[in-house]
Amino acid sequence: MIKIEVALPEKIVTNDDLGLNDNDKLKRLGKKLGIQERRVCGDEETALSLAVIACEKLFKSIDSSKIDFIIYCTQSPEYFLPTTACVLQEKLRLNKSVGAFDYNLGCSGYIYGLAMAKSFIQTGIASNILLVTSEAYSKHIHEDDTSNRAIFGDAATATLIDGDIANSIGQFNLGSDGAGKENLIVKAGGGQTNFRTSEKREDKFFMNGPEVFKFTLDNVPASINDCLAKNEMNLDDVNYMILHQANSYMLKNLRKKIGIDENRFYSNVSKVGNTVSSTIPIALKDAIENGLIKKNDCVLLSGFGVGYSWGSTVIKF
Repeated sequence: MIKIEVALPEKIVTNDDLGLNDNDKLKRLGKKLGIQERRVCGDEETALSLAVIACEKLFKSIDSSKIDFIIYCTQSPEYFLPTTACVLQEKLRLNKSVGAFDYNLGCSGYIYGLAMAKSFIQTGIASNILLVTSEAYSKHIHEDDTSNRAIFGDAATATLIDGDIANSIGQFNLGSDGAGKENLIVKAGGGQTNFRTSEKREDKFFMNGPEVFKFTLDNVPASINDCLAKNEMNLDDVNYMILHQANSYMLKNLRKKIGIDENRFYSNVSKVGNTVSSTIPIALKDAIENGLIKKNDCVLLSGFGVGYSWGSTVIKF
């Protein structure tokens, strides 16, 4: 069975803390999202510090000396340069022969990471890959942006991908549409602003919820159908489906459009919120530990969001 570990900040932010129960409009938002609380980094915590904790937890059950590659998904890097994966290698005291790089993807990031890890193993580049996802979106969101603060939580995950796991991963559907870039964006801090940061709300994290919702309903079912076709499967062959845990409203509408039974569809956003690239591995770990995924089951995974970017694959356990 796939090995996954999770690290969450200690700080818990409830809907009461955000004021979501103060008036009818905010109460409706909380109910629609289905998120009751989320974990948020403290001043001294970063995505990297969470990643270190997740990896060290994983190393309690695996031999860290066998790791020969780090693939690190984040949109909350420790620095513009160097790549945070190299810093992580040193902090974990891994061999200097370990390859390492970051890639900047959001909610589809875990699926892309699985694709790269499988490819590296099957082409002989690596044998035991440490796939890390870590985000601290709370650092990007303006303190007055209650709507987005209600959605996103911080988290990190660490997954071991070895030859057995790589062979259990099926074919992929991967896609992107950069025309949607303005609908999920942090405008300040990059080349477009001469690498200047800003505390203005309009320069920090922005999400056009209705447009993202439309993009998701238009593209995710098609991605899943293409993934099933590439794997010569149909929906009845899927024992369990885990999608990016955006929010309850999004998941409810996707499940209905995809046409899968509720008892084969997982949701765990209530206690951690939308943790971006970490939602799928967190949900996958929870489903395994709760006995919902068993040996010989086929699980379909699908991630989607910022970019726009999306990806789907299957894992046979």
